[in-house]
Amino acid sequence: HVQLVESGGGSVQAGGSLRLSCAASRLHYDFDNFSMGWFRQAPGKEREAIAAIDKRNGPTFYAESVKGRFSIAKDNANHTLYLQMNSLKPEDTATYYCAADIRPLGLRQTYGYWGKGTQVTVS
Repeated sequence: HVQLVESGGGSVQAGGSLRLSCAASRLHYDFDNFSMGWFRQAPGKEREAIAAIDKRNGPTFYAESVKGRFSIAKDNANHTLYLQMNSLKPEDTATYYCAADIRPLGLRQTYGYWGKGTQVTVS
């Protein structure tokens, strides 16, 4: 089944930037046919949907908490999803997960395939 592997997390000072990557493999459809999203979960908090992009270069969606600071993009040639994170705040500290699905789910949390996450710490 589809495998998703996140990378690019780390520790950064407030105001800094990070770019997360999510490499997809074992795809049973063209990568372009997958809608994908980024989610995060901080300790003691519920998982939050923060950005998503629908299949076939469809619309993008952002949570209000990251709008204007984060940007989601798909590289169909390299089967990779990105999340550019700028102007990071301590409240952005969380484990970040990518997810994929054939359905156009936007910011809903019912994606069928999930990565194992990458930690982002902002101090």
